[in-house]
Amino acid sequence: MNRPALDATTLSEAVVNGDTTAAAIAESFLECIQAREPEIQAFVSFDDRQVRADAAQITGRGLLAGVPVGIKDIFDTAAYPTQFFSPIYANHQPSRDAHVVTLLRQAGALIMGKTHTTEFAYMHTGPTRNPHDLARTPGSSSAGSAAGMAAGFFAVALGTQTAGSLLKPASYCGLFAYKPSLGLVSLEGVKPLAPSFDTVGWYGRSVRDLHLVARVLIPGFVVPDVERRPLRLGFCRTSRWDQVDAEVACALEQATDQLRSAGHYVSELELPDEFAAVFDDHQLINDCEGARSLAKEFQRHRAQLSPSTLAMFERAAATTWEQESAAKARLATLAPRLNELCQPFDAMLGASCGMVAPMGLESTGPSDFIKFWGAFGWPQVNVPLVRAHPMLPVGLQIIGKFRDDGRLLRTAAYVAAALQGAAQQ
Repeated sequence: MNRPALDATTLSEAVVNGDTTAAAIAESFLECIQAREPEIQAFVSFDDRQVRADAAQITGRGLLAGVPVGIKDIFDTAAYPTQFFSPIYANHQPSRDAHVVTLLRQAGALIMGKTHTTEFAYMHTGPTRNPHDLARTPGSSSAGSAAGMAAGFFAVALGTQTAGSLLKPASYCGLFAYKPSLGLVSLEGVKPLAPSFDTVGWYGRSVRDLHLVARVLIPGFVVPDVERRPLRLGFCRTSRWDQVDAEVACALEQATDQLRSAGHYVSELELPDEFAAVFDDHQLINDCEGARSLAKEFQRHRAQLSPSTLAMFERAAATTWEQESAAKARLATLAPRLNELCQPFDAMLGASCGMVAPMGLESTGPSDFIKFWGAFGWPQVNVPLVRAHPMLPVGLQIIGKFRDDGRLLRTAAYVAAALQGAAQQ
């Protein structure tokens, strides 16, 4: 079985049809983990005996039958510790799985282990390296899941996003990723940071994989059967386009040209000046809610918190209740205006990140182009642009309107197909 070429949809179909078994798939992925994990360090908790035992119990039924999955280490798991990359929770063992982990298991998925995250899914980074260049960061708090995907350790991986923690690693590691609309996926059993923005998301090898997992984690989820026609897409630079490196801007411009050549309509979406405050309002709310979410750790274990997390508490302490309320009110006021501006489009396009993966592991770069849309809870997809080796990955962000997730995934599939077709010409 040529594992790297197969997405989760193909793997599950092969298991259901009896062409292979979960145990055989597990051995293929375990071989890859054994070869590359020492240099990637995607896992914080991994036990090949547990993986083999779980694989032996998979019956060959379910949407994710036999599909290997990585789980970010802020989701509770009964079989593995959940430690949030914090010494406060060293060897912390939950008694049960998070809701979404249970749904994955019920759908036949094979849990491969827990992947490294940042401290409490915030800023302080872990040891994981980018498989495309070991000297570079794989991204922010879903880094272990993203790097493990890029290295071939599993076919699907769970992450979360509060600012840019899902799409940024996808952009840096060259992955498909989907962050649903706020509130669609259960957060039961997931360590909170900023509830106004916290969202479960996932990585896949194709848009159809993103849809497959959505059918498992969002009961009743439907992708509309939209007539195949030229798309109307709005390219939105936002007020911080000056942060985009020339290499990334060139790759995105080439992608939009390819979409136009495929018959789709791409036009500029310019936002009024009042939207420039969204970035700072997101951070202000994130800081205040993060300080409340981690209040017990701050009060009892302050010495064990990282400087970046302590800095969040300092900013929150300097922010009044009225300032936080005003920031939330501004976002609430802008939301219907944004919906009106985006109404003519099937989806919006933009940069996922303004740079390729930075050198070093300490800093992951800004998340502005991602958190702008996340501030309104809108669904987002990262589509990796096709680039020649040894060029580093660049991600195209595709954004749908709030709770229009099915249409977003359908649009993303059309966009990905058009870009892949252009690359093969």
